[in-house]
Amino acid sequence: MKFLVINGVNLNMTGRRETDVYGSETLEEINARIAAFCKKNGDEVEFFQSNLEGELCGKIHACIDGRYDGIVLNAGAFTHYSYALHDAIRCIATPVIEVPMSNVHAREEFRHRSVISPACKGVIAGFGRNSYLLALESFRL
Repeated sequence: MKFLVINGVNLNMTGRRETDVYGSETLEEINARIAAFCKKNGDEVEFFQSNLEGELCGKIHACIDGRYDGIVLNAGAFTHYSYALHDAIRCIATPVIEVPMSNVHAREEFRHRSVISPACKGVIAGFGRNSYLLALESFRL
């Protein structure tokens, strides 16, 4: 299988900010764990990160050709207000799983609502870096 892992706004700062919430591993270290997990399973994985909403939408649009079996998306704060990302996900047939690393329901109230969830196949939240691995595994079910 071939997967795309997309990380949105501020996730490039993972391991450096709010380590009590997101842990001390950097995004590069998390991506290395994901890559090793995929390699062990015989899968291919590509990574993309941007702090720009339009670049994230463009990357999702580029998936319209079905080149991936699944997309794992942590949109960061865009999760809570980006109808543009919601619509971009609706533009493609590739299934998308939303993966907030933190338990958003145990945090500030504005984080309790995701506007992209309705466009996604599912949501796996609150398992830190393992949210990504659980999402990848779910594509096999």
